[in-house]
Amino acid sequence: MSGFSVSRNDDANISKLYLSGFLDAHTVPKFEEALQSCLNDEQYNIIVNLKDLDYISSAGLGVFMGFIEEIRESGGDIKLTNLSNKVHKVFDLLGFPALFEIYDNENEANQKFTSG
Repeated sequence: MSGFSVSRNDDANISKLYLSGFLDAHTVPKFEEALQSCLNDEQYNIIVNLKDLDYISSAGLGVFMGFIEEIRESGGDIKLTNLSNKVHKVFDLLGFPALFEIYDNENEANQKFTSG
């Protein structure tokens, strides 16, 4: 099993979070802190890049669901990018593509935010 890390890079009115490793019940608090930090900074347009995420548990998926309502009520959204096939299958199995926009890369998600 691998560790977990999350890093953040803000670009104008978009926050980009980069997840790597294993997102499970033990590492969820780090991800929650990162999303809460975006909200505290009034950054409601969030791109989550999952390129280096090796594993996500139901607890990790629950974080997305726990924050999306507040973010959308504030006029923002969470857009997901760079999912590996393995991680995408988990999202797809649980119907996340109906709830979240998923893009192949950050540029596509960024354009969606900037073009309205």
